Amino acid sequence: MRLDKKINVSGLTIGKGYGGNIKKNGFTRGGMSHGSKHHRLQGSIGSGTTPGRVFPGKKMSGHLGMERRTVQGLEIIDIDTKENLIVIKGCIPGKSGNLLTVTVKN
Repeated sequence: MRLDKKINVSGLTIGKGYGGNIKKNGFTRGGMSHGSKHHRLQGSIGSGTTPGRVFPGKKMSGHLGMERRTVQGLEIIDIDTKENLIVIKGCIPGKSGNLLTVTVKN
């Protein structure tokens, strides 16, 4: 492979575990004083009797990270065949030690 080719790198992002709505969706927190009891809680999620349900796509708390991401158009700096290393310029998904998939960009 020539070094002037662009590549795509795919991998799993860093897992962050379970996150509430403040961390996951950037919601503001509730009041911290004067008897407030909803400091980091979501609050009401739906209307009353009509339609009597929560609409699909509602932003709620849940798992963060560990998703498959592809970074496109990265540049190869060097290939070391003795150590089986590829030096890539740019950001790659995941943390160190993560398995990646490298493909040549069309």
